[in-house]
Amino acid sequence: MRDEHPSAHLQQLTAKLRDRTAVVGIIGLGYVGLPLTLRYAEAGFRVLGIDIDGAKVEKLNRGESYIRHIAGDDIAAAREAGFEATTDFTRAHEADALVICVPTPLNAYREPDLSFVLDTVDALLPFIRPGQLVSLESTTYPGTTEEELRPRLESRGLEVGRDVFLVFSPEREDPGNAHFETRTIPKVCGGSTAACLEAGVALYSAAIDHVVPVSSTRAAELTKLLENIHRAVNIGLVNEMKIIADKMEIDIHEVIRAAATKPFGFTPYYPGPGLGGHCIPIDPFYLTWKARQYGVHTRFIELAGEINSDMPHWVIGKVTDALNQRGRSVMGSRVLVLGIAYKKDVEDMRESPSVELMELLRDKGAHVDYSDPHVPVFPRMREHRFDLSSVALTPDALASYDLVLLATSHSAFDYDMIRHYANLIVDTRGVYLERLPHVVKA
Repeated sequence: MRDEHPSAHLQQLTAKLRDRTAVVGIIGLGYVGLPLTLRYAEAGFRVLGIDIDGAKVEKLNRGESYIRHIAGDDIAAAREAGFEATTDFTRAHEADALVICVPTPLNAYREPDLSFVLDTVDALLPFIRPGQLVSLESTTYPGTTEEELRPRLESRGLEVGRDVFLVFSPEREDPGNAHFETRTIPKVCGGSTAACLEAGVALYSAAIDHVVPVSSTRAAELTKLLENIHRAVNIGLVNEMKIIADKMEIDIHEVIRAAATKPFGFTPYYPGPGLGGHCIPIDPFYLTWKARQYGVHTRFIELAGEINSDMPHWVIGKVTDALNQRGRSVMGSRVLVLGIAYKKDVEDMRESPSVELMELLRDKGAHVDYSDPHVPVFPRMREHRFDLSSVALTPDALASYDLVLLATSHSAFDYDMIRHYANLIVDTRGVYLERLPHVVKA
């Protein structure tokens, strides 16, 4: 029996968000959840962070960071502002808003794996109470919020849009990007109902400079997929152009730099050894899987995925050719991979093409080492195993390898020293602009 006016929960929630007395719960304190936590703490909210990793929780509660680009001082400041991390899901009832920031990977068949999201929601359900807002930020296919989350909330007898409020607001974090931060990146938000959208806008506008409301959770879900598929397709295009340019003995990076001088109608994208990170290699498959339910074959998207997925093999072909021209085979050669994080100046290893390059080289009999100032020890990974530590770059160390494979162009690398002392370099990032006899562009 409901004894409150239908709008009472919404009025109370939005009022608490406006005056910053609301408690914001962040579920999943990783590359998405932790920056969001810091932003809400900075904006004056008490933040409760929930994560299943006890070691991570202990470190955060000591005021320490475990992500290189996030300063420990920022964690300590958030702690002083009232931020607390816990592994205890029963405390979810303390929060007025619950923001879910957990992974959405693919399974072995390249199909969406929603187990992290659904397990999280199921763990929260017993402690969801009237008046709460639930926001999903994890990238997923259109329909997830309505088809998976809403029925679970309603199974507890809660009416979405009256008792509880449900939104989807895709994360847009870009680790290592010095030009944008959580506060300044516009926030897209779609609600299950108009009241849900009002609650979601109230939540995010309290901490983010610009909130972009859309008509539905499905529109918000597809927005995130479009953003990342746009990048995946354009990177696929430029990777194919790289292969064509290589056959024609043209430097694709020179071509891109020249094309980028056009002040309209062209946006530069850059080739590489493959796609990395949690979003771009994975998100297109969320849409292709869902599109099949509507009888649509996403040929364009899938072709770009095939091109990008094949790039590590193409790079290894260039490595093989480069060694052959020196009278050496890959088997038995000493190869140093420079940079194993998926992008420049971060430590994030998720879906890094560098790791696939290392495995392909190892499978061909090469002795593989790596150097990465952001990854001192090769981390434990579910699918990849290397018992290695980062090699310190010295003249003697560089000279001891038959080939140096430049996979991720960290700013910390001394490229002049590398060029001077390495016997042979395969450059997948266009670092070396001039033509050098011992540098192969890949």
